[in-house]
Amino acid sequence: RAGAGAVATQSYANVSYGPRGLDLMAAGVSAQEALEQLLADDPDRELRQVGIVDGRGGAATFTGSGCHAWAGGRTGPGYAAQGNILAGPEVVDAMAETFESTQGPLAARLLAALAAGDRAGGDRRGRQSAALLVVKERGGYGGYTDRFIDLRVDDHVDPVGELQRLYEIWRLYFEKPAPEDRLPLEGALLGELQELMHLLGYYQGPAHGQWDEATRQAYATLIGNENFEERIPLDADWIDRNVLEYVRDLARRRQG
Repeated sequence: RAGAGAVATQSYANVSYGPRGLDLMAAGVSAQEALEQLLADDPDRELRQVGIVDGRGGAATFTGSGCHAWAGGRTGPGYAAQGNILAGPEVVDAMAETFESTQGPLAARLLAALAAGDRAGGDRRGRQSAALLVVKERGGYGGYTDRFIDLRVDDHVDPVGELQRLYEIWRLYFEKPAPEDRLPLEGALLGELQELMHLLGYYQGPAHGQWDEATRQAYATLIGNENFEERIPLDADWIDRNVLEYVRDLARRRQG
């Protein structure tokens, strides 16, 4: 929950830990205190495994004595890493060390940690699923929800690899481009875009490299139809490098 924290409950999971833990942290309780309160009234606590991180970066993890081996966890600034039926402690160690050493946005650090745990042996039963959930206040589509990134792979031979592929797709459509990647639409570049939009059926005028109403309307339609409205405003007079390459590739494929 944005501003509150995160809860992962597993191993004969008591799924009420999620909303209850988030409510506690939203009220100002620390991750460790929330964990202690959740476990206190659970008669099956020794079957549970849970990791909690609060909005201030505090973290706590618990592995009950009844969890199937290997089972355990580690915490550090802003993270809790745990698992059961793992190949060994090296899995959790790899996740923790990779998360701590990786730079970049939270989603990229989480994915890097998942991949490191997978390489270290992962679940000793094999591979099947993976998921990535990141919340951010008003971070969802249109700013209407806090669900910033919500990707999941339920059944795949390489779930972490597939999740990484989906994340790159998410980045293309939703990640805001860096200022240096925003290319002004003028001159030769605008002329090229007009040619590309003509090939794609968005623009019927000449490729004269001038910003006019027909070009503006065609570009806004392209942004909307290709689902880039979260990345580029509909009234933008620029294009970013990744979207430009996408449009170039789309035109090449349309031409056969």
